[in-house]
Amino acid sequence: MIDLRLLREDPDRVRASQRARGEDVGLVDALLSADERRRSSGVRFDELRSEQKSLGKLIPRATPEERAELLQKAEQLKTDVKAAEAEQHEADETARNLLLQLGNIVHQDVPVGGEEDFVVLETHGTIRDFAAEGFEPKDHLELGEALGAIDVERGAKVSGSRFYYLTGVGALLELALVNAAIAQATEAGFIPMLTPALVRPRAMEGTGFLGQAAENVYHLEKDDYYLVGTSEVPLAAYHMDEIIDADKLPLRYAGFSPCFRREAGTYGKDTRGIFRVHQFDKVEMFSYVAPEDAENEHKRLLDWEKQWLTSLELPFQVIDVATGDLGSSASRKFDCEAWIPTQGKYRELTSASNCDGFQARRLSVRMREERGGKKTVQPLATLNGTLCAVPRTIVAILENHQLADGSVRVPEVLRPYLGGREVLEPIAK
Repeated sequence: MIDLRLLREDPDRVRASQRARGEDVGLVDALLSADERRRSSGVRFDELRSEQKSLGKLIPRATPEERAELLQKAEQLKTDVKAAEAEQHEADETARNLLLQLGNIVHQDVPVGGEEDFVVLETHGTIRDFAAEGFEPKDHLELGEALGAIDVERGAKVSGSRFYYLTGVGALLELALVNAAIAQATEAGFIPMLTPALVRPRAMEGTGFLGQAAENVYHLEKDDYYLVGTSEVPLAAYHMDEIIDADKLPLRYAGFSPCFRREAGTYGKDTRGIFRVHQFDKVEMFSYVAPEDAENEHKRLLDWEKQWLTSLELPFQVIDVATGDLGSSASRKFDCEAWIPTQGKYRELTSASNCDGFQARRLSVRMREERGGKKTVQPLATLNGTLCAVPRTIVAILENHQLADGSVRVPEVLRPYLGGREVLEPIAK
């Protein structure tokens, strides 16, 4: 959630952010009104409690004649205090509920617009000219089936559409990707973590996934647990309700977990193969930093993603995601999109998001530091960055590194994790 002081001091900035996101600007004024009601009801409650305490001290010293009148007044005050407390509680709840609906304040440099209004910042690698090589590229599913690596037919039989099996070298390729990604993250100073796939509502709400993204979240109603769509959720909640000393920052974690997404609203989109699926594995980077270091950390996360994709020898571009496609928690987001030959376009492989103090306020994760001889406590900043979303990375590797005979060249960085294999070859039928 945003800082309420910012809302009070500069509501126009918050309105502009909402407008840029394509979200309800009226929410700002509703929240300002609710915040004023919350504060005034708090003052009213405190005044009545103070009067009640003062009256309580007078009663024992009062004469019998005065005591009857004071007792009657005390009874009325008791009723008034109870009503004021209820009013304060209701006002707090209303303000909090409105605050939870408000997205993060977008960074001033983010391009304004929807999904297609991103700005390309960089392009890396060379797109292969398959025509010059004398053959037409196959898509990842055709390649994967020939390699004995992907089985979507039996995935659909067992679990329905958008599910799959990775088999043989497909399974080995996933393990190689995960191990190589964790190795890079560990070398960069991240602490590797295996995280829970089920979380309580507060963890999911605290990271901002129960707002506009709620339709894509799986909820187990009987037990009131949520299946995570990314290990960002348990990593963000790892230090929930904690105060971290500033000299311990930055804290960096690399989480590996299964991820689950309903993919609501994508009917008929990316239905072939394993590009858009309901369950997949992912290595996610997550950082806790001091607020003033958040922008630099964002660039560092992006640099680690670029290093990873470069090591996989994939052509890719980096985009500055537009305001309408940020998601509620991020103030700015960079995506790395790999070239997919059979689609003839770049597709998202990784994202790096700066959430500033938005998640930290919701999850009550704070930092303690000493300034001017005094210790202060304030929300810190959280950031996240995908290092390897496995299925999409496999798609990019198979299509970009395919050879004319249907085999696939293995990038050098993965060879130590694949028993030295340089090429994945089709299996005999």
